[in-house]
Amino acid sequence: MGTIFSNTKWLLLFYFLLTGAVSAGLMYAGTCLGYIEVMDYRMWLYLCLGIVLFTVVIGYMAGQRIQRRIDHLDLNMLQVAKGNLSVRMPESDDQSFARVYHEFNVMMDTVENKMQLLQRLGEQEVIEKEQAAESAVLEERRRMARDLHDTVSQQLFAIHMSASSLPKVLKVNEAQGQLVMDQLIAMSQMAQKQMRALIAQLRPVELEGRNLFEALEKWFPDYCRQNGLKGMKELELQGELSEAIEHQLFLIIQEAMANIVKHAEARLVSLSLREGARQVVLSISDDGQGFEHIQQKQGSYGLTTMRERAEKLGGQVEIISRKGAGTTIRVHIPKFVQGNAESERTRALGTDTEDEEE
Repeated sequence: MGTIFSNTKWLLLFYFLLTGAVSAGLMYAGTCLGYIEVMDYRMWLYLCLGIVLFTVVIGYMAGQRIQRRIDHLDLNMLQVAKGNLSVRMPESDDQSFARVYHEFNVMMDTVENKMQLLQRLGEQEVIEKEQAAESAVLEERRRMARDLHDTVSQQLFAIHMSASSLPKVLKVNEAQGQLVMDQLIAMSQMAQKQMRALIAQLRPVELEGRNLFEALEKWFPDYCRQNGLKGMKELELQGELSEAIEHQLFLIIQEAMANIVKHAEARLVSLSLREGARQVVLSISDDGQGFEHIQQKQGSYGLTTMRERAEKLGGQVEIISRKGAGTTIRVHIPKFVQGNAESERTRALGTDTEDEEE
């Protein structure tokens, strides 16, 4: 019963029905008290039923009209909650809703403008960081060259000199030759250790010279294979995204995959990246152990990093997980197209006109 009366249409219909019933009751009371003279009780009964039926029909029509407008507003609010900032309400000839619709459109224009500004600032920040990173890479290359020269190169030169002299030493003194071989083994082990240390300082540059689609086509299967995962991917990119968005999305994917390897104990990973007209949606799912909401708040540095990267571009991160049922991470990044708001408003107006005709 409470569910029915939570709907405006049925609540308004109930009020009209109650009004009709009260009117019929008053007429009946007037008849009983002699204030209303009735010649034909059958006609009087038909009149009362007609009043009740008339109020029900009028109440239903009025409630349906109001409920349709409320549902339209509720649907658009739901679209906004899902990240679609382009929705607008049509102009209404009903003064009861005209101001509400207008304020909603003004609010959405403000929100979309601020999101556009936030995304531009985020992209600019990413570009500046990339420029700083390029300078750091050049400096790192110089440092790496010096380290290679001072460590591995010197060790290899010493190994070469010792190995060159080894045949002569063995002919003269076999014991001394054995000592040289021990030195060669020690120097080669040291060179290997130094090389591993230098390699550990390097970072892969998957996006260099590639777009996001090409990078994921190569990186994702390799990463899954190296970590014993069965990977499934579905990539639907309509065109080229900005470098800032591609960069942040790739870092989010790397962070999510690292979390799966470290914590999820999963066997299957599914990656989906879809580009729509108004937003880019990334989804990463695994069949691992999952976690509870409390665990998500505690020790969630990786999740926090993903949220921060998405928020730089005006996006949102949604995390769905349950203990023993795996985890799904969805990222929504809005795309802003100039001049699209007016077309959305025109389309909404056309939709409302069709509803009125129905």
